[in-house]
Amino acid sequence: MTSATGRPLLFLDVDGPLIPFGSPSGHPQTAAAVSSPSPGQGNPLLERLDPELGSRLLALGCRLVWATTWMEEANEVVSPRIGLPRLPVVEWPAPYTDEGPRDLHWKTRLLVEWADGRPFIWVDDEISAMDRLWVDAGHPGPSLLHRVDPTKGLVEADFSALTDWIRAVTPG
Repeated sequence: MTSATGRPLLFLDVDGPLIPFGSPSGHPQTAAAVSSPSPGQGNPLLERLDPELGSRLLALGCRLVWATTWMEEANEVVSPRIGLPRLPVVEWPAPYTDEGPRDLHWKTRLLVEWADGRPFIWVDDEISAMDRLWVDAGHPGPSLLHRVDPTKGLVEADFSALTDWIRAVTPG
């Protein structure tokens, strides 16, 4: 991975992979289950961000890209908390639409277009079998659609799977 163009893209979602919805009791919580913050206090879910995630993601050697409904806010709020620089952001059309085959995530087609044939990883908690089929049929380069358990977020086993795939598809 000597050039920026040769590095795989890593499309990164925030809610679920970086901000886990699990609770200390072991029962999952959703964003709606957490009380609204008082004005000026920010999003209480941000406390769940692991400050070590940024360095671990950078160490993968991929070109990191935000693929989240947080869009530019991910650069403003999430990146500084986990030690990431400003990242490119996939801009989603509004409203988010579910056009296409049943069970195809609304992000899938746009990520394939954004990748434009380059190797990519998509880390999200909402990836389905239909997304994998769509990417396999429509993306000429290597891809890994990696589903993260939203109750735990990115954990060691996820990083191992990402690292193994990167080693398998990158020369040297």
